[in-house]
Amino acid sequence: MPASSSEAVRVAVLADSDTRWKWGALTARRITPVDASGSEREPTGFVLRGRATPTARQLAETGASTAAPREVTGAEFLREVRDAEARGERYDVVVLALVGGTVRAVLQGLADLGLDRRPVIVTGYVGVVYEKLADGLLLRHGADVVLANSRHDAERFRAVYEGVGAGAESVVEAALPFLGGAPHRREEGRDTLVFAAQPSVPVTRNERAYVLERLVRHARLHPEREVLLKLRSKPGEHTTHLEEHPYQRLVRDLDPPANFRLVYGHMGEVLDRTDLLVTVSSTAALEALHRRIPTAILTDCGIREVNGNHHFIGSGLLTSFDRLDAGHAPEPDEEWLARQGVAAGGPPTPQGVGGGSYGSAFDAARARVGELLALPGLPPISPYYTAETAPGYLPGILARHRLDVTAPPVRDSGLRRIVREAARGAYRHGVQRVAPVVRRLGEL
Repeated sequence: MPASSSEAVRVAVLADSDTRWKWGALTARRITPVDASGSEREPTGFVLRGRATPTARQLAETGASTAAPREVTGAEFLREVRDAEARGERYDVVVLALVGGTVRAVLQGLADLGLDRRPVIVTGYVGVVYEKLADGLLLRHGADVVLANSRHDAERFRAVYEGVGAGAESVVEAALPFLGGAPHRREEGRDTLVFAAQPSVPVTRNERAYVLERLVRHARLHPEREVLLKLRSKPGEHTTHLEEHPYQRLVRDLDPPANFRLVYGHMGEVLDRTDLLVTVSSTAALEALHRRIPTAILTDCGIREVNGNHHFIGSGLLTSFDRLDAGHAPEPDEEWLARQGVAAGGPPTPQGVGGGSYGSAFDAARARVGELLALPGLPPISPYYTAETAPGYLPGILARHRLDVTAPPVRDSGLRRIVREAARGAYRHGVQRVAPVVRRLGEL
């Protein structure tokens, strides 16, 4: 437990993108037990330095915290955890809002620190889990708590762990931490369609150009409707996934009508004025459904695992631009919604998650963290992937991250930051501009 039962729990959140920072910071608040006075301490935030390091604008736009997270390398984060214990300011909980391979590497790094008392380690997924289910879960195994965003996910997670003979007691059912907002109410004179864009879905330039052209066509067919293309990042900014074909660049080839606009900003604020949310498979669909905003999942580019919209099979939400153009509005399946832990106005599920019980969705996770904090000592970190179970896989993952806390820290001078930002820009330019040209030349 913290040094005194009257003290608030100290939490560190390590994220590797703006979206995961949002998930991690909000999750930390929802799962952390408060002290006797009911107060809580703001989590200490860290963002991993890398190709997807978000800008200050992106981090602020998440609305997850008033304090900006500190940019660090993996080794610097581990060094901070170690030094915090030496200062008597031990972190009680660490939330790892990272991709699976990085979670496994940080688990190894935390285990190697040899702390007198290690922190409770919590991890999970930022949204819909539609790819790399087994790989991602097994890389996360070893954390004390692996959060599942719904009953559906909790069942799948436990099945994977139990199916390989790994302990599944770490899986705890919760919900997405950023669901909320006022229930949808259509205002007189307002008719707004929002398309929630994703950096890598759909993947190809032709498919993305098609989606954009259909949005513009829809705006022309419905001049009374405002059509907004909600974008994750501005050109040159980094996201969780690389965006080779930004919509901002593709729209230059079109002449959209006045009722079509590109917008940025906090998704919750955009949803406040949304009357129909359209997407291929964005987690924004779950945010919209939770608020009972009419939602449509596009099938135009196929119902495919690579698009992630196969997750919505059985939801009643799958539809096409032709149907939307004709005025069709999908009706969600209530049982599907309940299994996904969304829809604030719907019936509560047996587990108390979803329906009208979202406020209690994190009770089990909070209780689990409290139980672990109350233990006199935590067991050793025991991941599934070890030198014995995955000798041909694990060494490469650990080598890529190079989490050597014994190496002297590199001073982050102003010049070094400038060089790093220039390198990121060059990398981004290579991916978005040069690589597509090289591929096209190779097809000649």
